[in-house]
Amino acid sequence: MQTHQIANFKANEIIRKCVHCGFCLATCPTYQLLGSELDSPRGRIYLIKSSLEKNEFSQESIKHLDRCLTCRSCETTCPSGVEYGKLADIGREFVEQKRPIWQKVMRYSVRKLLTSPLLFNPIGRIARHSKKQGSTFKPSANSKKVLLLGGCVQPVLAPNINHSIKNILAKLGFEAIETPQKQCCGAVDQHLSADQDAMIKIKNNIDAWLEFDVEVIISSASGCGLMVKDYDSMFKEGDDYYQKAKAISSKTQDIAEFLSDKDFNLLNLEKANISYHEPCTLQHGQKLAGLVNSILQKLGYTPAPVKDAHLCCGSAGTYSIFQPDLSKQLKSNKMNNLLASAPEMIVTANIGCLMHLQKDSKIPVKHWVELLDNQTN
Repeated sequence: MQTHQIANFKANEIIRKCVHCGFCLATCPTYQLLGSELDSPRGRIYLIKSSLEKNEFSQESIKHLDRCLTCRSCETTCPSGVEYGKLADIGREFVEQKRPIWQKVMRYSVRKLLTSPLLFNPIGRIARHSKKQGSTFKPSANSKKVLLLGGCVQPVLAPNINHSIKNILAKLGFEAIETPQKQCCGAVDQHLSADQDAMIKIKNNIDAWLEFDVEVIISSASGCGLMVKDYDSMFKEGDDYYQKAKAISSKTQDIAEFLSDKDFNLLNLEKANISYHEPCTLQHGQKLAGLVNSILQKLGYTPAPVKDAHLCCGSAGTYSIFQPDLSKQLKSNKMNNLLASAPEMIVTANIGCLMHLQKDSKIPVKHWVELLDNQTN
């Protein structure tokens, strides 16, 4: 795509890779629902391009950019390697200045609520999905240490997830050191165009996590894992934090990556007929499509194929708060496809997806690792 006088070098580079092919339209959730070119990746690229070239944009432009889930399904499909997610962040930051005051106040309030334990925890306990289940399995004295990202909302909403992971790791010979809730990865701030607040969190995390002598940093929320894996891309090579960020990103693994080559014979599995929802942040963001499914099959589960498994469930971080109608439509479609095989349980790999799907589900929705910490056998 030809550009004219775009000052942002990264945006200019990304836009020029787009060849107008339209492959992204077939895999874009909002285009599938609305059928509007402006609600497709290609259409939004045009909007961002026009805004950056002319230094002007309308409230309609903001509306179409806000409708984007940033699921990055288009990146998986794109034959030209367009980094749409990064371009969307640049576009949103550029248009942020002209948002109506009420939108700015609402976005600020949501950011602070979700990332401040003092504010979130009382509400989170009311909306809690599940408590810790079963006893704690203590690691042996000579266990190898790993760092486990606690997350900012997961410890309150679903504490059993990291409780199960610590038990699983202990049985496999690892001791998990869990990071405190206040060490948010910065994703909420970044996606709501509060880049300065995100960068403060990122730098604080890097400094804190480098204090631990560990080879692996584990994330059990695929959204957080994607953010941390991208830390190194947020600094220029000459920046003092670049090498530090690179060290953190290179050590970070989703729990599925870490467990993929481990011996599961020491674990007790919860037997159930399951359906698996693969989060966008895992399959499109981290490029780990099919990994959890392969592990589940290795463990003896037979999750049925899910129609349109590449499409977002509608959670997408804070998307369900700011775009409730579209979010509900996407969730309804996803639930119909997940329930088509009549499962006893739905499993996923991200706290946002888990909470979102559980709202309208009559069957349990769990993180898939919870299946590996069954203490009733």
